[in-house]
Amino acid sequence: MIRVLVADDQALVRAGVRMLLQAAGDMEVVAEAEDGAEAVRLAERHLPDVILMDLRMPRVDGLEAIRRVLAARPASRIVVLTTFAEDANVHAALRAGAVGFLVKDDEPERMVDAVRRASAGEQLLAPSVLRRVVEGFLAAGERAAAPAPAGLTERELEVLALVGTGLSNAEIAEELHVGVTTVKTHVAAAMDKLGLRNRIQAAVVAHRSGLVDASFRPVRPHPRRLRS
Repeated sequence: MIRVLVADDQALVRAGVRMLLQAAGDMEVVAEAEDGAEAVRLAERHLPDVILMDLRMPRVDGLEAIRRVLAARPASRIVVLTTFAEDANVHAALRAGAVGFLVKDDEPERMVDAVRRASAGEQLLAPSVLRRVVEGFLAAGERAAAPAPAGLTERELEVLALVGTGLSNAEIAEELHVGVTTVKTHVAAAMDKLGLRNRIQAAVVAHRSGLVDASFRPVRPHPRRLRS
């Protein structure tokens, strides 16, 4: 059972999310918070597997709450749930340490999928959002946290390229005709070798390394390209 904390200042939103998640059968909403300060307190008390965090809340906003929760429990999996999908909000949430970004008018199934994927250690961004985020990082000339990629196997490069297109682990597994566990292993190995903290950084590295073209299509990886 996946334990979820829902933080949103609107009671109707919290009630709707609770009903949706609990109907999924493998999730339990263990706590609800109406502001960021309460979210931090309840996260420490209930130790949820996943936190759905609104950004705009009274007293302590969602971004500050994310920082405080992660300062106390760095392994917490926090997915932003917001009405405001502007690039600045996406960037700020990811910088703060969120592992996913959902918009409140997304399909309900997407929220359920996001909670499952966050619990499994994946990062969730809709491909359209990922495109904007990666293009924003590239346009700003921002450097990823890792040095230039090197030392990856050809399979890891191939997986890294597909991460750069925005595919989930399940979608990559289907693309490569391998198991999801195998993909997770390759993703984890690549990110560990490159010192990357999340899939957004991995996507940026994939683009900078030429593993993905400007149309967000994977290019056949070659180690020499990465060493240049």
